[in-house]
Amino acid sequence: MKIAILGTRGIPNYHGGFEQFAEFFSVYLADKGHDVYVYNSNKHPYQKKAFKAVKIIHCNDPENKMGTVGQFIYDLNCILDSRKRNFDIILQLGYTSNSIWYWLLPKSSKIVTNMDGLEWKRSKYSKTAQNFLRYAERLAIKSSGFLVSDSIGIQNYIKSKYNRDSKYIAYGANVFSMPNKDVLKKYDLIAYDFDMLIARLEPENNIEVILDGVNKSAIKRPFLVIGKYNVNKFGLYLKEKYKGNSYIRFVGGIYNIEELNNLRYFSNLYFHGHSVGGTNPSLLEAMSSNALIIANNNIFNKSILENDALYFNTSEDVSTYINSIKKIEYSNFLEENKRKIETNYSWEIINKQYLRLLTEVNKYN
Repeated sequence: MKIAILGTRGIPNYHGGFEQFAEFFSVYLADKGHDVYVYNSNKHPYQKKAFKAVKIIHCNDPENKMGTVGQFIYDLNCILDSRKRNFDIILQLGYTSNSIWYWLLPKSSKIVTNMDGLEWKRSKYSKTAQNFLRYAERLAIKSSGFLVSDSIGIQNYIKSKYNRDSKYIAYGANVFSMPNKDVLKKYDLIAYDFDMLIARLEPENNIEVILDGVNKSAIKRPFLVIGKYNVNKFGLYLKEKYKGNSYIRFVGGIYNIEELNNLRYFSNLYFHGHSVGGTNPSLLEAMSSNALIIANNNIFNKSILENDALYFNTSEDVSTYINSIKKIEYSNFLEENKRKIETNYSWEIINKQYLRLLTEVNKYN
């Protein structure tokens, strides 16, 4: 099959979950003999025309000059280019800034869209932006021949809201089994004597609730906040608010997967505050990295973690956990979460499920 992947900033991953998936899945497809293309921003650090056996198409991306509007222009440029390529299948990852161009998608290609999360619920957006995202969601549902949901919650939402079926395929991860304490030296940490979170610093990820809990706790040990704090007002607000607590360390974004895996592995508590969306990539990666997870109490997190995590609603909950919980006491949680990765969420399993779907899609007239 001749397959294109749109909707990301490109591969190899320097940004986030969809980019990580695009990297793993595109390489997997190419290894299976398919003709695979991934659309990259022309601002992407990787400027070669191929990544392993995957072909890279760089399209003009004016986001750095125009802000959010630039995302729409980048997606338009990708879609216009796709009209020239005669793809069998176009796999769209997300819909927020490409769905308005749905009428320009090539009619000869079968369109498969991963619907991502409930983007219009994100509190970082104004009411106007939230209303637009609801509209964009409807357009994506309307214009896609086939839909993918990466959580049961999203699948149920699409069925109840739009009466459309979607294929449930989660995100992926691989079990991390080669810990290396040398990584801790770089961050001046002691194994199992620090707590952490990894997230985009946005309100719906409950960062402030978690850090308020850290502030209230009687136990004083390092708390790592991993995520770019200097790219939005909320991140800068958080850094300013907690500057008086020397235990809270804003370390910025880290994209070295080995470093992240080791930090998760050797942490005491790992907080996952995400409250909007489907199967969050960082959650599966935490499960695969021997992290003891304290998750926000919501349907998306519970559908993945089930009874193998602790849950918080308030900053008082966070403080209580920090004061009283030791990772060593919950080895059964760690083992069960690794088992889930191996049996349900390994990249090999997820890639096979996507390939099976695309193969079935390609058979439709």
